[in-house]
Amino acid sequence: MAKGYNLQANGIRHHLLHFQGDGPPMLLVPGITSPATTWGFVAERLATAFDVHVLDVRGRGLSQGGDLDYTLDAMAADVVALAKAAGFVKPVVLGHSMGARTAIRAARQAPDVFSGLILVDPPVSGPGRRAYPSAWNWYEDSILMAQKGCSGDDMRRFCPTWTDEQNALRAEWLHTCQLDAIRIAYDGFHTDDIHADLPHLALPMRLVVAGGAPVIGAEDIDEIKTLAPVVEVRIVEKAGHMIPWDDLDGFLAATLDFRPDGPAN
Repeated sequence: MAKGYNLQANGIRHHLLHFQGDGPPMLLVPGITSPATTWGFVAERLATAFDVHVLDVRGRGLSQGGDLDYTLDAMAADVVALAKAAGFVKPVVLGHSMGARTAIRAARQAPDVFSGLILVDPPVSGPGRRAYPSAWNWYEDSILMAQKGCSGDDMRRFCPTWTDEQNALRAEWLHTCQLDAIRIAYDGFHTDDIHADLPHLALPMRLVVAGGAPVIGAEDIDEIKTLAPVVEVRIVEKAGHMIPWDDLDGFLAATLDFRPDGPAN
């Protein structure tokens, strides 16, 4: 059973869900429109190997929103400040999509705070690079629908492969994703250069790639390995970008054995 709690860090209130486990601390940073509760079914499984804390990113879920800075640098500073405020001792950061980009930038800002990074299908868009494959109207249309009130059946046209329970949960919580926060983060996919951060990272890192999605291709993997030679790569072959939603067992096989003190045996 998850326990919710709030912390003041980097000048704002953050809400997290704690899934208690006996392993090393993990701070899980979800993607652009995923409040912490939507990762519950994943976090409870990760808690077999880690002590998992799932963040409601600023402007989402039960964390503070309103007139705030929603840039990548601000979200990364949140992760650094939260790790310190919570008293985590060198946590592993698992970030999905936007959360993976946030983890990269946070580790660039404060490399000594974390023990390792699990980077789950981070967008490799950026200045002078190809656009992120999901169009803005997919996000905007679904959020505006959720703000008016919608059902899981309504949400299915946006997430057709998800279970009824997953669509119902998204329908319940998507309205908490502040539209301008999402827009700023989405635009940042195209203006923030995370590739420039990678050569500065010496932490143990694992890149988990959705093999059935167009976000990261073979040439992108090669570039990331060139920029950050320490990175391990695991590919979940048939999963789409929301990897645990498509293949939870494949996702767990790609993440549960990560240990920051070295590659798994």
